[in-house]
Amino acid sequence: MNATSEQAGPAPDDLEAAADQAIAACGGDPREAVKALIVAMDFLETRLDELRSKVSTGYARGRLPGAPERKDEADV
Repeated sequence: MNATSEQAGPAPDDLEAAADQAIAACGGDPREAVKALIVAMDFLETRLDELRSKVSTGYARGRLPGAPERKDEADV
C-alpha cells in the first residue's frame, strides 16, 4: 500500500461495514452507536494528549502539533 492510499482513508464499503457493526453492537440503535463513538473519540483524544505530553521535545523535534517549544538557556 502506498502513502496516497493510506491518506485517502478506508474504502466506502469498509465504512459501511464498520457503521453496521457499531450499530449492531449497540442493539441496533443508531443514536446509541453515535453516543458510544463520541465517548470512544473523547477517550482516544485524551489518551493522545497524555502520550504527546510524555514524548520528549528532542525526540519529537517539533513534529507533534501543539508541542511546546523549549527555550534554550542562552536565549534567556
